[in-house]
Amino acid sequence: MSLFFETLKIQNGKILNLDQHNLRLNRTIYDIFGKKEMFNLLDFIKVPDNKTYRCKVIYNKNIQSVDFIPYTKRAFQSFKIIHSTINYPHKSVNRDALNKLFEQRGICDDILIIKDGLLSDTSIANIAIYDGYQWTTPKKPLLLGTQRAKLLKNKLIIEKDIKIKDMKNIVHFAIINALIGFHEVKDVRFED
Repeated sequence: MSLFFETLKIQNGKILNLDQHNLRLNRTIYDIFGKKEMFNLLDFIKVPDNKTYRCKVIYNKNIQSVDFIPYTKRAFQSFKIIHSTINYPHKSVNRDALNKLFEQRGICDDILIIKDGLLSDTSIANIAIYDGYQWTTPKKPLLLGTQRAKLLKNKLIIEKDIKIKDMKNIVHFAIINALIGFHEVKDVRFED
């Protein structure tokens, strides 16, 4: 049976963005298994203390495990541009296809996936670009991220198809996920 996961940030004893994680988990369970029961992750996550953690919840039709890993922030500055037809609509434990793309990064910190001529995601994060007027995020990301959903809901970013040719207009570049939030990458570099 397929396994899926949620990665949540726990900071100062609080689970961040819990509503969006619950929405995605329950949407995945419905999409994959047809199960309409609504889980609340708060019923399964017992925050250990006030430190910062990466909480990984593995599930299928039911919650299978909850693990807490001390959170260490990664540095990102360079991205290898990778063209792919990959599909990753649900946050699956099976990341083999993403890992194969990530292995192509060379000396870069991560990859930037181009799908059907449009900017998509990195191997672990949604993206946003600022063109001097507004922050935009790809209309068709690989994965509908929880932090991305929160930023869209709060109208801090907008969705738009971002073509590879639009990269020349990037003034600022950010990566977005549950652990790093909205992180603007200073002096970003892209390699073909």
